[in-house]
Amino acid sequence: MTLFVKNTLSGKKEEFKPLNDNKVGLYICGPTVYDSGHLGHGRSAVAFDIIQKYLRYKGFDVTYISNYTDIDDKMIKRANEEGISVPNLADKIIPKYKEDYGKLRIAKPDKQPRATAFIPQMIDLIQKLMDKGVAYELEDGIYFQIEKFPDYGKLSHQKLDELRAGSRVEKDFQKKHPHDFVLWKKAKPREPKWDSPWGEGRPGWHIECSAMSMHLLGETFDIHGGGMDLTFPHHEDEIAQSEAATGKKYVKYWLHNGFINIDDEKMSKSLGNFFTLKEIFEKYDPLAVRYLFLGTHYRSPINFSDKILDQAENGLQRIRDFLINLKNYKSKTKNTPNLEKMLSEAIDNFEKKMDDDFDTAGALGALYSLIKEVNILMKGKLLAEKDQWEIMETMQKMDSVLSILPEVDENLDSEVETLIKERNQARANKDFARSDEIRDELATKGIVLEDTPEGTIWKKH
Repeated sequence: MTLFVKNTLSGKKEEFKPLNDNKVGLYICGPTVYDSGHLGHGRSAVAFDIIQKYLRYKGFDVTYISNYTDIDDKMIKRANEEGISVPNLADKIIPKYKEDYGKLRIAKPDKQPRATAFIPQMIDLIQKLMDKGVAYELEDGIYFQIEKFPDYGKLSHQKLDELRAGSRVEKDFQKKHPHDFVLWKKAKPREPKWDSPWGEGRPGWHIECSAMSMHLLGETFDIHGGGMDLTFPHHEDEIAQSEAATGKKYVKYWLHNGFINIDDEKMSKSLGNFFTLKEIFEKYDPLAVRYLFLGTHYRSPINFSDKILDQAENGLQRIRDFLINLKNYKSKTKNTPNLEKMLSEAIDNFEKKMDDDFDTAGALGALYSLIKEVNILMKGKLLAEKDQWEIMETMQKMDSVLSILPEVDENLDSEVETLIKERNQARANKDFARSDEIRDELATKGIVLEDTPEGTIWKKH
């Protein structure tokens, strides 16, 4: 089946065709590491984790890059507040991202460059823009002149004379156009600085991603992504400076994930509805957070609340219960009717949804449809025990992309195992008072027992 992606540049769904046969270059704007990751970071990281995993599932040879912005105004401000250097702040914060992303089952990108490791490449790129006459120097730095790039606004679909001010566009009456953006900031006291042809200073935010992505993936590559809030001005500015420097198309497909809303309002520190991943993980299983993200198409906004997180945990529990029941299932049936057809249709439905611009909500639906069919077979004793593993293999194939199947091979401590054995013996002796007493005691330990015709099974809740 053919993969289609919604390209922000064209505003349309397009058939995905890599530039170079089977190879795919994928670059995602990573976090500015001045503070711990929040829900928005997690949403974007999970979205593109799914995308890169599905591209690999489809057989593409993917090079996946996600950077760390480790020099920027926020980095400098926070480092000064804490009385440490900017590099020390980055060294302190980056492990927190790795820990949080690991809990969300986000695979490590092939490369995770730090912006400060690419200062020479940034200087070279700025020099090209100066040489081409599309950048100019002011007292405080080097600026890109957007009026020298006729296609400016093509990503955000804005006309030059109607541009909206972006969140990081500075007002400066010396600039030739209000939206001209800084490429190089000349040195100020108590700021990190590097030598350049224009004096000591540091790079602007936008030039960082252009330099890193083109150095690692080439002057033109397949996919660039990030949060929808980066479309303008960050990604718009990346296109302008990259294409003005090389004369080539910068990126073929632009993908953007939607916002996080908290109880119907956009997440914002100023509104007091701002949550870090660490704070959420203290209340909820990180896997439930990932499950929640997958339940909404990556381009659509998510309305985040305790209620829908509770629903996500319930959804995960249904999957966990199914896996436990499948593992403990007993039957004398020799062959499962229409097994291969059922499993093949499940994979076809999964791929059909994922091929439609990575529709994870639909893909989860395909997984649940399979679970429903197998439950019916188990209830009617129509499933052969020998086919349990083939069903699991099909689910694990889907999960190579989704990464949401809960662990069910949990070890019980010796005390719990002893209590379960004692209860089984009490039931055999018809000592139901003691049996109920042990059930209640196990419940306080988070162990729920379920008596089935094939014996007693346990679940952790």
